[in-house]
Amino acid sequence: MHNPGHRFQAQDRFADGAQYIAGRPAKGTSGRTHAVVDPATGDEVYTYELAGTADVDAAVAAARAAFPGWAGATPGERSDSLHRFATVLADRAEEFARAESLQCGKPLKLTREFDVPGTIDNTAFFAGAARHLQGQSAGEYSGDHTSYVRREPIGVVGSIAPWNYPLQMAAWKILPAVAAGNTIVLKPAELTPLTSLLFAEAATEAGIPDGVINIVTGAGRDAGEHLVGHPDVAMTSFTGSTAVGRRVAEIATATVKRLHLELGGKAPFVVFDDADLEAAVHGAVAGSLINTGQDCTAATRAYVQRPLYEEFVRGAADLMATVRLGDPFAPGTDLGPLISHAQRDRVAGFVDRARGYARVVTGGEIPRELKAGAYYRPTLVADAPQDSEIVQSEIFGPVLVVLPFDSDDEGIRLANDTPYGLAASAWTRDVYRAGRATREIKAGCVWVNDHIPIISEMPHGGYKASGFGKDMSVYSFEEYTQIKHVMFDNTAVARKDWHRTIFGDR
Repeated sequence: MHNPGHRFQAQDRFADGAQYIAGRPAKGTSGRTHAVVDPATGDEVYTYELAGTADVDAAVAAARAAFPGWAGATPGERSDSLHRFATVLADRAEEFARAESLQCGKPLKLTREFDVPGTIDNTAFFAGAARHLQGQSAGEYSGDHTSYVRREPIGVVGSIAPWNYPLQMAAWKILPAVAAGNTIVLKPAELTPLTSLLFAEAATEAGIPDGVINIVTGAGRDAGEHLVGHPDVAMTSFTGSTAVGRRVAEIATATVKRLHLELGGKAPFVVFDDADLEAAVHGAVAGSLINTGQDCTAATRAYVQRPLYEEFVRGAADLMATVRLGDPFAPGTDLGPLISHAQRDRVAGFVDRARGYARVVTGGEIPRELKAGAYYRPTLVADAPQDSEIVQSEIFGPVLVVLPFDSDDEGIRLANDTPYGLAASAWTRDVYRAGRATREIKAGCVWVNDHIPIISEMPHGGYKASGFGKDMSVYSFEEYTQIKHVMFDNTAVARKDWHRTIFGDR
């Protein structure tokens, strides 16, 4: 399928191993190997030794050793390092884009125009944010004392990132942590370690000290659980499914760690009857198919007010039929494969079961001409019951479910009727309808007349079963810093009036 000269040569590039500890690559010591598979072809493109518990211990020790020096650096020094980091990433952007496309099956236009530029921008943002770790200004709140607030780094952070956006998720974990003065050990998904390794390597090239950023690539039940439960890890940050998030929480809380969870989503896409129908159709198709639907914020449930419902269904189906599947490295490809054949079959299972209670309007099949890869056609399902599996469960594939609603009250009620609350959108020309939707839909992000765009300056995180805590923006520092109250006595009086509550009289 691919011209080999256009691919990222992972086996050669990471011949020294899929671990990055104390500023240098290393091989895993678990005694077990794992293969990175190109999901567009089914070909193994990189085989490596998985990390074992000893590798996690070594990475945590490296991070712990680097912590005093990095935490003691001035905000300006950390900022300068991150600015250099952003420059290195920009210089190596094409390398990152090709590696991400190879391991994930993402079209090259997506990695070039979304994943990599977003990561570079995020790095530049945190380079600036590192200088603004501010607490409350000093004040005499008791009258006899001066109080102020310090923000201090927590220590070694142990983070686990998913396979759907390996580069961006590595950045979202690493950047706020190190900007705040922490050091980090990141475990990427075993399926997609390549850009996390490149990211750590680029940090070293930029002059970030050895041990500040470490990568261990191992299985979740071995390396992941050992990292989360490690006594020298002060905080855990996890992005992934809600089910695995529960297990991470069990381990982290047993050792009283700071915990940040960004979990699943089932984003509603609410189209009111005064919406721009063309804009809503285009937004729904793009928002549901980005990254082949493997996005926790993807538009998965479109609720369309009844006057627009049938026209919306026809328009979305027609537009989906124009989406071009193919070689991720080919200029004309719009949609790549899912991450694996197992994930493709999981998605197909949802759609096949839905045929018994809903209408599959378009798609719903594996393209024969691309059967060697993990491809699945863009799929539109209509008229499913609200309590059905395909409406309530996270599919993580190129599937959009469309349901009608009558009143505004009903539309907002249906939008909130899942366990998740990560993202949502409302489509209307009416400012009052838009305002109500943004207030009443329970999600960490609500777009109006758009769906998907994110920016470094704004926080990302969920409500309900979608987790808690924020990635990106200065709000992420709430996750990665300790707040300390410092209080000075201003009176120089030995016998304070409050002492009489313990001994003596006034």
